Amino acid sequence: MQNLHKTYVAELYDSDGVLSDFSLTYPDRFNFGYDVVDRIADTEPDRLAMIWTNPEGEEHHFTFEDIKVWSNRTANFLASLGIGKGDPVMVIARRHYQFWFIAIALHKLGAIMIPATFMLKEHDLEYRINASSTKAIIATNAGDIADTVDNVASKCPSLEYKILLNGGGAGLALDDQSHLSGPDHVCELDAPERDGWLDFNKSVREADESFTRIATSVHDPFLLYFSSGTTGNPKMVLHDGSYALAHIVTAKHWHNVTSDGGAHLTIADTGWGKAVWGKLYGQWLMEACVFTYDFDRFNADDILALMEKYGITTLCCPPTMYRLMAAAGIEKYDLSKLVYSTTAGEALNPDLFEMWKEATGLEMYEGFGQTETVLSIFNVIGSKPRAGSMGKPSPHLSVDLHTEDGRPCNRGQTGEIVIDMRSGKPEGIMTCYYRDEERTERAIRDGFYHTGDLAWVDEDGYYWYVGRNDDVIKSSGYRIGPFEVESVLLEHDAVKECAVTGVPDDVRGYAVKATIVLADGFEPSDELTKELQTHVKTTTAPYKYPRIIDYVDELPKTVNGKIRRGAIREADEQKAREAQAASGLV
Repeated sequence: MQNLHKTYVAELYDSDGVLSDFSLTYPDRFNFGYDVVDRIADTEPDRLAMIWTNPEGEEHHFTFEDIKVWSNRTANFLASLGIGKGDPVMVIARRHYQFWFIAIALHKLGAIMIPATFMLKEHDLEYRINASSTKAIIATNAGDIADTVDNVASKCPSLEYKILLNGGGAGLALDDQSHLSGPDHVCELDAPERDGWLDFNKSVREADESFTRIATSVHDPFLLYFSSGTTGNPKMVLHDGSYALAHIVTAKHWHNVTSDGGAHLTIADTGWGKAVWGKLYGQWLMEACVFTYDFDRFNADDILALMEKYGITTLCCPPTMYRLMAAAGIEKYDLSKLVYSTTAGEALNPDLFEMWKEATGLEMYEGFGQTETVLSIFNVIGSKPRAGSMGKPSPHLSVDLHTEDGRPCNRGQTGEIVIDMRSGKPEGIMTCYYRDEERTERAIRDGFYHTGDLAWVDEDGYYWYVGRNDDVIKSSGYRIGPFEVESVLLEHDAVKECAVTGVPDDVRGYAVKATIVLADGFEPSDELTKELQTHVKTTTAPYKYPRIIDYVDELPKTVNGKIRRGAIREADEQKAREAQAASGLV
């Protein structure tokens, strides 16, 4: 172990041993591929970087030397196509281990990696390729994403190369897969022949395993994500190479990963930003091993069994997955190696915090960030988490709450979370919304990055999430955050999922509405509606209770699973307009 991260970090701790200050120092030439992966490989080639498996029984243990060699092969293959510095490359690789080869290779080349989900449809994909001028797509052969690419390719003039990746597993029986385990069978399965596509596995196997360093800057464009907006086309969030370094905070001070054995599991598909939060940058800067399970559909029993089998020591996943694991029966599995639990992606309900603690003895440490940022607010190691609180601001960022007219909020007052940029861009905050100066200026103005998320802070400095700015309901003079009502509803056994929105109301301006997916064994009824309304009235301030409850089979969601409250609002507003038209009022 070489404590690599300390090369770039200065840290201060208070008298209780809790992180109080954090700063980064790095050379202009810093490149995650060369200065982290290759450096570890050169000094500790046998250090374990990743354990990877899939439901079909294939299993690989990759050392940092393996990652260096296979990323070099990948870089050589891509360079042979003319892919180099500044070229946008879209990567649709699910959880295939080749994603890590590709990511490091693109960083070494100075190209711009664009991770994307395999769930994209033709409209989504066409927009993303053209908006970013994607030069090449590397896509999995699993599912139908290659068909989707083919259907839009003729409308995408920047797209020069389509590269098909066989990640293995999909549709194959255990007997077909188990022989592929081990270091001699990496990238062994060729992709099926497909007109106009290059075979990733075959091409990479044939490429040279040595690669000469290319001059790059930490300030070069490095990573581009399409944000999951609830309305309009998604924004292109551009990061530079300092983004990777800023995730030291994520891994060391939130996930609690260490280099002395164990394995960290973050349950996220590589198409989403959370994957590099928990499966790549910070963890490898800490010289830690990540665990990856390349599954199609989340199954709580499968995840719990793998945590037991592989001795997972630290875990991060959204609250919904914790809830599903608890429902599956945690007591059936030996999770004695698990020492730390973190959560993000959705606000954490206090009842789930207590449920997990009772089941495992572990408290959950919540964190908050965005596609545009790294970890911004979190419950730091050594602190005492408060159930339902996001924690306190990251020491390397200056975070505050502002009113609508830009004034700092008082304690207990709801305001927008902002990050101070008056002294320059902090590491981990986006460079800009790519090719969208107007949106960039709306988000970064008056010396602050405006997150669009609302919270309040208590007397001890803990932040409490309220909701997105455009999700807050203004009813009878009250400002009601949807999350606080959703939290209470989710405490009821009948509620599996819910979304709280405002609907137009002649008297109140907006009335609170809850759209609910019921748990198994419950049916919609007037009696249940009254029971849920009474539950909210008696658990939180009565003015917050949902005057309208709508029962549905599923909630509208973005492609990465976030609830689209905006879609519910738009449907309700359309109904209101139609009702007015029918009554002759408009």
